[in-house]
Amino acid sequence: MPEPHSQSLTIQSKFQLLSGYDLPILGLGVYQNWDCYPSCITAIEVGYRHIDSARYYENETEVGRAVRDCGVPREELFVTSKIYHPDFGYKSTLRCFEQSYRKFGLDYIDLYLIHSPLTGKERRLETWRALIEKRKEGKVRSIGVSNYNIRHIEEIIEAGLEMPVVNQIELHPYCQQRPIVEYCRKKGIVVQAYCPLIRGAFKDPVFDAVAKKYNKTVPQILIRWSLQHGFSPLPKSSQPSRIRENASVYDFEISSEDMARIDALDKGDEGACQWNPIHVA
Repeated sequence: MPEPHSQSLTIQSKFQLLSGYDLPILGLGVYQNWDCYPSCITAIEVGYRHIDSARYYENETEVGRAVRDCGVPREELFVTSKIYHPDFGYKSTLRCFEQSYRKFGLDYIDLYLIHSPLTGKERRLETWRALIEKRKEGKVRSIGVSNYNIRHIEEIIEAGLEMPVVNQIELHPYCQQRPIVEYCRKKGIVVQAYCPLIRGAFKDPVFDAVAKKYNKTVPQILIRWSLQHGFSPLPKSSQPSRIRENASVYDFEISSEDMARIDALDKGDEGACQWNPIHVA
């Protein structure tokens, strides 16, 4: 997995994926917000070039409209969506992907992920084969997975299929998932961090002390921590002020000592904000 030098990081920084395409490192996560469209417009105005959505969130239409309306050339923007487990299976995935494609109203989708490993090995692999077909058609440029443990990725390799370029997992100081991160790093798979702000549950004296030291907010410290670890963080917000705040993380660097203090907060599975799908069979 690429790991840019922290001092060289900017909001324009990108990772090159195994597919050869570039992924803007910082992304805006969008959820089931009624104000998804203005959130995307604000983020793009601030400098974000990466929007992370999903079929399950029913926001693909709004994201596509924002991409078309924002005035930034399409090739400078990166759009992600995901297929959710009730839609898994070869034919179902082909059909649901086409629905996503029409809703976005774009010439191509940059990245399409399997949202979780639920439903079992056979349907996971059927779903993956369908996404490979869509990638070959050119309607999606890169394909990846989310919430996959090592064994789920190994299934793909053992089946002789192409590697996912991304694994999007819950990732923050309380839930660091180090074995998965190290595995992905060795395989060249970019790790994306969802819930990088711990869903606001960041009342911790270590966070407070580090934020005070650098004259930053705790969310900014959490995002910077993620960036310096070589992750692609996807903070969610629909508030313009927080969207801007979350992008203002490139004028400082957390010292190695302070990074270690934050690293020491890992709680393993108990630190997850929600049930972690990585453990399904």
